[in-house]
Amino acid sequence: MRIMTAVGFAAFGASAWSGTVVSSAFAEAHNQSPKAAMPAECAPPLGWETIAARKPRFVVFGEIHGTKQAPVFIGDLACGLAAEGKRVLLAIEHSSTENEAFQRTWKLPQAAFAAKLKQAGWAGRADGVASEAMLALLVRLNGLAQNGYAIDIVAFNGAKDEAQTRRFSHLPAQGPHEAAQAENIRTAEAAKAYDYVLILVGNIHARKRPVERSGIAFEPMAMQLGSPSAVITLNMQTAGGTTWNCQLKPGVQPKPKEEISNDAIACASYPLRANANYKRAPFIALTERSASNTDADYDGVFWLGTVDASPPAVPRGR
Repeated sequence: MRIMTAVGFAAFGASAWSGTVVSSAFAEAHNQSPKAAMPAECAPPLGWETIAARKPRFVVFGEIHGTKQAPVFIGDLACGLAAEGKRVLLAIEHSSTENEAFQRTWKLPQAAFAAKLKQAGWAGRADGVASEAMLALLVRLNGLAQNGYAIDIVAFNGAKDEAQTRRFSHLPAQGPHEAAQAENIRTAEAAKAYDYVLILVGNIHARKRPVERSGIAFEPMAMQLGSPSAVITLNMQTAGGTTWNCQLKPGVQPKPKEEISNDAIACASYPLRANANYKRAPFIALTERSASNTDADYDGVFWLGTVDASPPAVPRGR
């Protein structure tokens, strides 16, 4: 079964599209049922078997921030894997400088977890990364961890200290940021014998080939995690809907090499254009490579259907 799809990435409202072909494993995966002993709300998505068969160390989910559905999808996967006895590390795109606070919070009793977590870098964030859905994801997984499931988290975004900043300062463009992301994930991964590291991140960081901006190329985080065979990257596909993110205000023209001010950005619920339409439940599918399909940005896709915007868990001013 061959299905034409489209994958892309978005940043401040800009997008790019490229074609991929879903492999025959797509149909095979959709004829499989979750294990009978596993609750439906705690089963890996359809198609996960194709990922597991490759035995990756890292599975990168490149999302467009600010939907309700992406965190739920990752939560179902993490829960399902843990229910099978796997040890899972979830890496989320929160600041690495907050990771120590995240780790302390993760060990708190369930009743205190959400309130304390909101104090660890959530206040004032309106870009979709600190959404209500992301908070619900962590609350859900923390509850599982408190009940004996082998689930840990790490906040990996950006340089964690000055030493890390200096170490990667020679890299071009956004390279230092991407390298720090990758190193922070690898450091957390090395701490325990994890079966899988699941990474939820903006999809530009999930690409497997260099990104060029203003004539300067840099290697995304996924390229710097490890050997290509140890990393599987999946790009988010939807039937459209809405997403909560931050975009340039109409008429704003950023100047090259100048930082974009907060006054130039509006964070809100925005329409999201469809890039596929499978009309079925969420799933994962790897993509075929052929002479006519040379796109190597991602190894496959994860399908969410129609998506809805998830606003900030801690609105500005609170």
